[in-house]
Amino acid sequence: MRIPLPAVLLALAGTAAHAADNGFYLGAGVTQVKLDDIGQDFDTGSIGNFKIDDTSWKLIAGFRPLDHFAVEFNYMDLGSESRNIGGVQFDADGKAYAGYLVGFLPITLIDLYAKAGLVQWEGDARGRGPLNFDFDEDGTEFGYGFGVQARLGSLAGRLEYERFDVDGTDGVELLTLGATWTFL
Repeated sequence: MRIPLPAVLLALAGTAAHAADNGFYLGAGVTQVKLDDIGQDFDTGSIGNFKIDDTSWKLIAGFRPLDHFAVEFNYMDLGSESRNIGGVQFDADGKAYAGYLVGFLPITLIDLYAKAGLVQWEGDARGRGPLNFDFDEDGTEFGYGFGVQARLGSLAGRLEYERFDVDGTDGVELLTLGATWTFL
């Protein structure tokens, strides 16, 4: 019986990509962050819709012991924003740490996934001018997300969406394009 060479190569590539999925992985991504209505609880109308809409970054570390399950930790830079209103310089920035349980649906070289867990966020806001203030707040909230990743051996490219609440805002939305490397 003769098996065509392309079929053998495709089978080997699928087996190699499948075998490289499980284990520890590290990665990073470029993130578009959207955080609207910062300070909505104390806004008097003069600040307007102060928001962070920034390109930022995130770090990813995880362990995938099974094809359908992983535990993942993320560090997310939430970006920053500045605005000068009436001689007062307003600045805001934030960061977050997340721990997620991730469920995967592997389809050949593609994984669809959803994740849920806890997010510890930290936000800072400052005003400088005739009016000076410093506002530092943090909290822990439920976070969730979903995405798709394409695998080629130990390398995976990801596109994912995440969301979690932040006090005094209408919440954080992140869209990330990233990559991970699995260590066997």
